[in-house]
Amino acid sequence: MNIINIYNKYHLPENLQMHMLRVASCSHLIIDNWIGDELDKNAIIRVCLLHDMGNMVKIPEDFSDDKEFIAIRKSYFDKYGTNDHEINLEIGKIEGLSDKELTILDGKRSRKNEQTLNSDSYEIKICAYCDQRVAPDGVVDLKTRLEDAKVRYKDNPLSVWSNEEKANHLIDCALGIEKQVMDYCNILPEDINDKSIEKYIIKLRKYDI
Repeated sequence: MNIINIYNKYHLPENLQMHMLRVASCSHLIIDNWIGDELDKNAIIRVCLLHDMGNMVKIPEDFSDDKEFIAIRKSYFDKYGTNDHEINLEIGKIEGLSDKELTILDGKRSRKNEQTLNSDSYEIKICAYCDQRVAPDGVVDLKTRLEDAKVRYKDNPLSVWSNEEKANHLIDCALGIEKQVMDYCNILPEDINDKSIEKYIIKLRKYDI
């Protein structure tokens, strides 16, 4: 099924759709400039396109006063529960992600940056890196994005980003992951930006999962 049709099937708002398209587009740009060992390119793209399907349950109640949106959001809670990551995995499985792809999806979370840094999987590294490069409004540099996460989640005791020491360690690990990925690319981090991924967004809108 076409990825946009999948997004619409789950009634995802435009900003959430764009986030996943941007992350997948960043990964596509890296893949096209990759000079390292062979990658499972399809797995990277598929995981990035579906990685935040459960984020509907994270959208604040006051995001919209539209009755239809409120009803859809409630239906997510009723059907899937409240854990966005578990929902990501469940919907990913429903939409056809393989066991390998589900392992990548589970491993790419920012809270696992230390494990990702020490991992041999460049599929996980690329997915994690690209997700952490994309802010709500577009592609930004890595440190800016993660310093913002510290601010956004500082009052959430359930988030690893609310702990200054842990957050700083995750940022250090993320910067290490960036270096690992860039060591096998013929582009620089600053070459990954909103303008350079435009053509990939257009292409990926037609992608069939």
